[in-house]
Amino acid sequence: MEKSYISKRLASFGYAFNGIAAFLRSEPHARIHAVATVVVIAAGCWYRIATPEWLWIILAVALVWITEMLNTVIEKTMDHLSPQLHPKVKFIKDVAAGAVLIAAIAAIIIGAVIFIPYIF
Repeated sequence: MEKSYISKRLASFGYAFNGIAAFLRSEPHARIHAVATVVVIAAGCWYRIATPEWLWIILAVALVWITEMLNTVIEKTMDHLSPQLHPKVKFIKDVAAGAVLIAAIAAIIIGAVIFIPYIF
């Protein structure tokens, strides 16, 4: 008997949560992002930042998490497809890592713009 539409959708959430858990277990950068996320949320609560500032923080945090997860997928895929060193694989992996760096820099700037006035 075929699963119902709703049970398939619920199962897809389970797969997504499994992916997040696997990412946190296997990737050191994921754990760093998790700690940074908790610190930023705690600071936002401590300083009682405004709703528009929360929206920027949420967007910045999500952008870093998304790029880091996609970077991990790209790296794992490329390592699987081409275990030996290859200049094109290096290029792909470097560009993906660069995307994470850009997201992280943007998040730091957003955090600075929001939190510096509260701190000083």
